[in-house]
Amino acid sequence: MKLFLSTYTNKVDAKGRVSVPAQFRSALQNASREQTGFVVFPASKYPALEGFSWSMMEEIGRRLDQFPIFSSPQDDLAAAVFASAVPVHYDETGRILLSKDLLAHAEITDTALFVGLGNKFQIWQPERFAARQREALEHVQQQGLTLPAVKDVS
Repeated sequence: MKLFLSTYTNKVDAKGRVSVPAQFRSALQNASREQTGFVVFPASKYPALEGFSWSMMEEIGRRLDQFPIFSSPQDDLAAAVFASAVPVHYDETGRILLSKDLLAHAEITDTALFVGLGNKFQIWQPERFAARQREALEHVQQQGLTLPAVKDVS
């Protein structure tokens, strides 16, 4: 799977349409061969939108299946993710339509920032993300965060 990398700022029109960066569309096409578009839902921790390919949404479903069905953690996570998830599809120019509710959650008005985060991406109001990025860098530095070693599964 291609990764979502970098940040891209695009204008949002009065109807809530915004162009998805070509690099993101390419990564999404590789990740979801049977489906077009992707899934977006309000982030639970930030005023942003989470974006996932269909194949990653299936992976999230498999991970939720690790909880006992009807358990509180399973119900809570499913409600936070799947109940508010919205399938979005591109038009012929690569634009998507974001609902007023999604735009309001992310406090996006006229500009959206697409933020690559590896196997997912987020959509932010640009100034809000600048503050979040500074906060993330401070956490990395203060906590001396590094990547965990890859576990050998052989």
